[in-house]
Order: sequence, then structure tokens, then C-alpha cells
Amino acid sequence: MEKILIVDDDENICELLKLYIERSGYETIIAKDGIEAVKKFNETKPALIVLDLMLPGMDGIEVCKEIRKTSDCPIIMLTAKGEIFDKVLGLEIGADDYMVKPFEGKEVTARIKAILRRTHKNQENTDPKVINYDGLSLDMSTYEMKVRGKVMNAPPKEKEIIYLLASHPNQVFTRDQLLDKIWGFDYFGDSRTVDVHIKRIRKKLEGVSDQWELKTVWGVGYRFEVKSDEQS
Repeated sequence: MEKILIVDDDENICELLKLYIERSGYETIIAKDGIEAVKKFNETKPALIVLDLMLPGMDGIEVCKEIRKTSDCPIIMLTAKGEIFDKVLGLEIGADDYMVKPFEGKEVTARIKAILRRTHKNQENTDPKVINYDGLSLDMSTYEMKVRGKVMNAPPKEKEIIYLLASHPNQVFTRDQLLDKIWGFDYFGDSRTVDVHIKRIRKKLEGVSDQWELKTVWGVGYRFEVKSDEQS
């Protein structure tokens, strides 16, 4: 049975999430503060984390950053503020999705199932999916990305985006196409999510090579522009 780590200092929210998530067939682990969350994550290795933004001891942003140092475990961020800054910030530091309180328990479980379904699908696909460019290699059978020969930690969505774009060099993808192909039809967010992930990817790949570039096509979307024909 897969484990879901619930992190929130509000006991009522924890119990509500626990009820809905366990009804959907998952085991739950609860942490009431950020320090406890990191500890329980390392001890239990959950399949997914539902993480509140505002926490005592260590807030959700810091917890997310700490986990992202060693793991690509999917993270759904919860925020009570509903401000676009908080949503974007959560995505920038590695959250896979976000929800604004108050929320419906059924919506939480729907998002959990959607994220884990995509994760399982990728894990079950044993066909080698490898791309190699100057200074960049990505193996989607293991979800390993190397930049200048060194393994680069990055959330699964970032790797999926760069793989999709680099697998179709010079082809433009609209934001809606990226949402559909990467997040799937059951994603609840909007196209701003794509922009946030692209921004994060660019930071990781900045200055790696002069033979290719992740380009914005204004008013349309993005493309992986290859300036050299030497793709291996």
C-alpha cells in the first residue's frame, strides 16, 4: 500500500485529508510541523506529500527545498492565502501542484491519483528513452538528467518537459499542448504553471551550451532550438 505524507499543523485538516486519502486506498502518515515532516519523509519514503505552506518550525517552502535536495517525490502544496505569488513560489522551489484552502477532499484525492498514475506509467515504461545534446543528457527510463556530465536534481515535471521539447528539436509547443502532454487532461491548474516550470529549467541549463537553447516563441509557447546538427 502506497504511503501519503500529510503535513499540516491544523488537526482538523489532517483528519479530513486522512479520511479521504485512506478511503481511496492509501496509507497515511501525519506530520504537524516542518521538522517532523522532513524526519518522517526520510524514515518512511512516501509515494507523495501533501504539504501545507504555513508551518511552525520550518515552513512548507523550506521543507520542499530540503526534500528536493535528495528526492523527486511528488509534492502537492497547500496554501490558505490563495495569492498568485505563493502559488508561483511553490512551483519554483519544486512543488508539482498546488491547492488553495478551503478545498474538497475529493479534489485532493483526484489530484493524488492523477499524479501517481502518471508516475506509475513512467516507471512501467521500460523502453529506453534517452536524449543527448552537447552538455545535456536525459534518460527517462531512470529519470536521470546530467548536465555537463553531472547528475542534476530536478522534479519529474521539469525532466518531462525538457525531454518532450528536446525530443522534438525546433518544434514549437503551445502552453496548452504542454499542459495536456505533461500534466494530462485531469490537471486542475492553468498555463502559468508551464511558465514557472520553464523558468526553473532555464536556471538549471543556463550557459550549458551554445549549440542549443530553450526559446520562448512569444504569444505561442516554447521550443528547444538546436543551433547545430550534431545531436547524438
